[in-house]
Amino acid sequence: MKKNKLFQYFLLFPVIIYSFLLILIPLIYVLFLSFCKNDSYGGMIYEFTLSNYLTIFDFTYMMILLKSALIALIATLICAFISYPFSIFLMDKSERTRSFLIKLVMIPFLTNSLIRTYGWIVLLRKNGVINSALIGTGIISKPLSLMYNNLGIIIGMVYTLLPFMILPIYSAVSKMDYSLVEAAKDLGASKWKVFKEVILPSTISGLFNGSLMVFIPAIGYFFISDILGGGKVMIIGNLIKNQFLTARNWPFGSAISIFLILITFLLVKLYKKIGGKMDDLGGF
Repeated sequence: MKKNKLFQYFLLFPVIIYSFLLILIPLIYVLFLSFCKNDSYGGMIYEFTLSNYLTIFDFTYMMILLKSALIALIATLICAFISYPFSIFLMDKSERTRSFLIKLVMIPFLTNSLIRTYGWIVLLRKNGVINSALIGTGIISKPLSLMYNNLGIIIGMVYTLLPFMILPIYSAVSKMDYSLVEAAKDLGASKWKVFKEVILPSTISGLFNGSLMVFIPAIGYFFISDILGGGKVMIIGNLIKNQFLTARNWPFGSAISIFLILITFLLVKLYKKIGGKMDDLGGF
């Protein structure tokens, strides 16, 4: 028994070292910096202060946080609206077809997300594929503004994070008792009624998982805002990056980072609390 425990600790040792050196120590350092001061030349003054955290609650920064949350929320809702029909569509397919389509969903993970985001420029720019096709078919007379704005950022967020919504929802749908859907249809329920009364309550845990996995990264994905937003739209991820690399105000950047981590923890706690209640009630 003792040897068994020692072997288990031995297997955990690399993970513990990795977590300690690359996660815990940097996080403690960022927390320490968040309580320091910054001089006029971008240097550090190691004096305790709460001013960095108080600055976060200025109107300008609160608006950036709210805009980031709104963009993340819209991206999350769009991902959910796409994922549910796709997952339900898969239920009627053979195991081979399902496996093939799920692999297609996973294929983008084989390519760096930064490279894939740059690929969207070819599609979305004013002389890009989409505008050229729409103008060529006579649907529009002048190019649409599809990037360097909020729309471009949302498109990039949805494309990058969609698999994180599809997989949890598909997992929940695949475990659902499909005979309930057939019974509802036999009783004359409409498609919307079947979804609302049967499918959604049975798969709510997958929706919560997917929403959490999309919403939280969407707040901090600064590279999508830089590429498809053209740096014109400031979200919280860009603000943190700019404080470290441009403004050279590491204490304030650290404070925003810690604040964002706290928001993430609160969302996870809320998910566990609400998700647990829904599981206990069988969906509602």
